[in-house]
Amino acid sequence: MSCSPTVQHISDCFIKPLYDSEEAKKPVYLSSWDLAMLSVQYIQKGLLFTKPSSFQLDPLLQKLKESLSITLVHFYPLAGRFKTLKQDNPPLYTVFIDCVNSPGARFIHANLDLTVSDILSPKDVPLVVQSFFDHDRAINHDGHGLSLLTVQLTELIDGVFIGLSINHVLADGSSFWHFFNSFSEVFKANNGQKQSIPISKSPNFNHWFPEGHGPIINLPYTHHDQFISRHESPNLRERFFHFSAESLKKLKAKANQECQTSNISSLQALSAHMWRCITRVRKFPADHITSCRMAINNRARLEPPLPENYFGNCIQTVRGIASARKLLENSLGWAAWEMHEAVVNHKNKDIREWVEKLESGMIYQLGFFDPSSIMMGSSPRFDMYGNEFGLGKGVALRSGYAHKFDGKVSLYEGIEGDGSMDLEVCLLPHFMASLETDKEFMDSLSS
Repeated sequence: MSCSPTVQHISDCFIKPLYDSEEAKKPVYLSSWDLAMLSVQYIQKGLLFTKPSSFQLDPLLQKLKESLSITLVHFYPLAGRFKTLKQDNPPLYTVFIDCVNSPGARFIHANLDLTVSDILSPKDVPLVVQSFFDHDRAINHDGHGLSLLTVQLTELIDGVFIGLSINHVLADGSSFWHFFNSFSEVFKANNGQKQSIPISKSPNFNHWFPEGHGPIINLPYTHHDQFISRHESPNLRERFFHFSAESLKKLKAKANQECQTSNISSLQALSAHMWRCITRVRKFPADHITSCRMAINNRARLEPPLPENYFGNCIQTVRGIASARKLLENSLGWAAWEMHEAVVNHKNKDIREWVEKLESGMIYQLGFFDPSSIMMGSSPRFDMYGNEFGLGKGVALRSGYAHKFDGKVSLYEGIEGDGSMDLEVCLLPHFMASLETDKEFMDSLSS
């Protein structure tokens, strides 16, 4: 039996900003939100395109590299590398970005002898998709030697995949898509001129620190072995499920009606629905405590708020908690209200208290994720399908190996827009098999 084709790297190079700004000559110091990400993995997301009839590879590669160089003028930290500054007296251990002593961001051209249909038609996401991204299994601390950003173009027989891998210490989901959108914007405006191109939303690199703190954060360590660990995902099944705008409206209406309110959002209703369905197929004992975590953007919740274009990490998770019995004996509306309350009660005071904990040198560890939980990550609000690169609209979004564990659900904008969503669901194989035969779940996809 022949092996399935693998991704072949044709070439790679490093891309520097078109020119160095004065800011890029200074060290970039990181907030406690950023440094907490040192032991987790890169953000890996990308778009699959079908080849247009006029497709020419070499001009596309050239224009992507030129446009990346121009975009990096605005996003200069992404072309840097981490440095650790240590000293004994007074004691200091801090990680920062050095934008001067770096070869730049990485650009990879790769090839795969498969079709778009080979990627999209199987029920489960094929494992080869993980090879559409650089930094496979890398953790963010590896950014001392590895690029903080890699753009990889993988040519298929009848398609192209453009995958970005960005160090999570530099960016959360909002910042990741801010860069992706700006890269696409520069590409569209680039007529071959080797000069700076303005972008509609300039990043703000003024990292936030509580009053009296920063810009240098002294971590309570003497060696990185004290705070980094490597997470290997278990054998998972990864599937995409599509929720139309209509099916989401029905979920939201049902949740609100059951609670006699109009305050529950589509996202809260959907999160509660996934929490209940996945908990049901896991068949926990009645008194087993479960939770649903949801990533939340803190920018507008701080007082005073941070700008929308704040570039860095500004996220936390909020959660609903319930025993398996309470969750499953109560209605969808009950669970959705738990999620609603978790979101509305997450305010400036809670954020600042969390940052105080991070200031003591807390570093997140992926391997500690609670197997009784589900985690709702990413956001359907990000502009994903607006990134085109002269190839027309993408036909699918996919992600890499990073941050996959049993119960991870990533939310993406549906391809038709209009409020639809695609859910990337990762579960242990026997749980996924049960979810696929769960009537309430399967009926909700087509309702």
